[in-house]
Amino acid sequence: MISSTFMGLLAFTASLEFTSALTISEINGPKFLSPYANQPVSNISGIITAKGPDGLWIRSPAPDRDARTSESLYVFGRAFAANLSVGDAIIVSGKVAEFRSNKDYLFLTELTAPVLYSKVSSGNSVTPLVIGKDTLEPPTEQVSALDGGDVFAVPNNVSLVSVVNPELEPRKYGLDFWESLVGELVSVRRPRAVAKPNNFGDTWVVGDWRVTGRNGRGGLTLMDRDANPEAILIGSPLDGSKNPSTTKLGDELEEITGIVTYAFGFYRILPTTAIKISGSAKPVLPSSTKLLSSGKCDGITIGDYNVENLAANSSYLPDIAAHIVTHLKSPDLVFVQEIQDDNGPTNDAVVSANLTLSALTAAIAAAGGPTYAFADIDPVDDQDGGQPGGNIRVAYLYKPTLLRLYKPNPGSSTLANEVLSGPTLKFNPGRIDPTNEAWTASRKPLAAQWEIIGGQGPSSKFFTVNVHFGSKGGSSSIQGDARPPVNGGVADRLAQAQLTATFIKAILAEDRNARVVAAGDFNEFAFVEPLRQFAKISGLTDLDAVTGIRETERYTYLFDMNAQQLDHIFVSRALEKKAKYEHVHINTWVDSKAHISDHDPSVARLDVCV
Repeated sequence: MISSTFMGLLAFTASLEFTSALTISEINGPKFLSPYANQPVSNISGIITAKGPDGLWIRSPAPDRDARTSESLYVFGRAFAANLSVGDAIIVSGKVAEFRSNKDYLFLTELTAPVLYSKVSSGNSVTPLVIGKDTLEPPTEQVSALDGGDVFAVPNNVSLVSVVNPELEPRKYGLDFWESLVGELVSVRRPRAVAKPNNFGDTWVVGDWRVTGRNGRGGLTLMDRDANPEAILIGSPLDGSKNPSTTKLGDELEEITGIVTYAFGFYRILPTTAIKISGSAKPVLPSSTKLLSSGKCDGITIGDYNVENLAANSSYLPDIAAHIVTHLKSPDLVFVQEIQDDNGPTNDAVVSANLTLSALTAAIAAAGGPTYAFADIDPVDDQDGGQPGGNIRVAYLYKPTLLRLYKPNPGSSTLANEVLSGPTLKFNPGRIDPTNEAWTASRKPLAAQWEIIGGQGPSSKFFTVNVHFGSKGGSSSIQGDARPPVNGGVADRLAQAQLTATFIKAILAEDRNARVVAAGDFNEFAFVEPLRQFAKISGLTDLDAVTGIRETERYTYLFDMNAQQLDHIFVSRALEKKAKYEHVHINTWVDSKAHISDHDPSVARLDVCV
């Protein structure tokens, strides 16, 4: 409520020599950048809604009816804010500025060098706007009009918000919606966490508004042309308290009230006090896989697990082993990624991973699992990316009582594998085109051919390709200036996908009924160009689609507001019949301290007899 004294004084406020008597909505304007940027302004009237460590926020006493224009503004100035309180009605002068701490971020409109003209009254009531009730509902799919309908389109980084400065369309686009509320005091009712907090306690949430992509755990799954812009990050509390570090995917939270702002690449709400957890999803851990091996070719089980920089001395190695035994039920063949060399991140000439893989297989046996054999190819020192000195690579674990390499003939770090007539492989196992520049600072796929012990004929043999494509390092924020956002390494992954797919295509050209499994950490989503090309060229099919896993349940990783899938299994047509597949959310469901790897493992059951 605005006092009558304040309203009366507004009627005859003296005009200064600057642009005068603008409303806050006029300063913000209907676009991302203020039409008054870098200009001095005076006689700006507002009621203080919140204070932060370096300034305060004011709300206009005369709001307009334009959903595009925020009615609130950040006033930057620690000394200016020191003797003012929430509920004070003030008249202020200053300079309109557009601030960002990094060229890749969006700008935040603020009032700098503030000078208090008058404190008109105190104790005015301040009521937050309830998102979705007192405001529009957040859009649920598209992030920006400048993305052309696809936030992961190739090419990306073709325009900049700061250059185009488009008119806001808050009913359609997530960036526009949150920009239209910047500076406002808001409330999120019935919030739910859709990710774990980052190292600063910042936590992504959604409220009681409409969402898309909700998965069974309460998170939001990234899907084709749906990047979940309805989620909002909850940042550092204004009262100096700290958000909990134990928040988990799907946790229910108490109502959150705070200020909408933009910082460090994301729109966020700065809550007046710390997040409070009111309830957690059950069960705490997922059940173990139901996909069990038949012990013969009609029911081979295959696991896939990025074990996150696993070395022989990694403290969590027994936990990885326990996951494989308890939750994956000791698959017959396990594709593993991020196996480090024998002394881990020590940066020397050591490239062998025999100690690491021996320690892992021993731990699996100690946990009640089988005695696995293993296969890998050592990389060239410091040429495969990952943690410096770690020499990560892909590897296979397999039950030697059931499987063996068909006519084993291991290649080397630099020898390119080839598909020979039969089909069979020149090197078994062998790396795919390892000296190609597409693999610079990236892991090379490892191709192998297997046979079922005791099996007869071609139906006892199948091929595998274990991949770990280039990382997304160098990506820009999904809420950043570049549109579509920079998808770091996408050109490398596209080339890697094409090379790997062409190799697989050669196998199927020899025998269209060949049984081929490609699995691993592709570092990309199934609906983005590298994996579209991979499927098209190779002739393989995404096992999620083959087995009919709901799109919202296709996730193995949490990043920003999205549950997403970087880890995939693709199979040839001969393996589609009777195929079964599960993602085991052993790491995404727990809190940050409890997760062992940053990826969830997956398990498939395939009939390689057919």
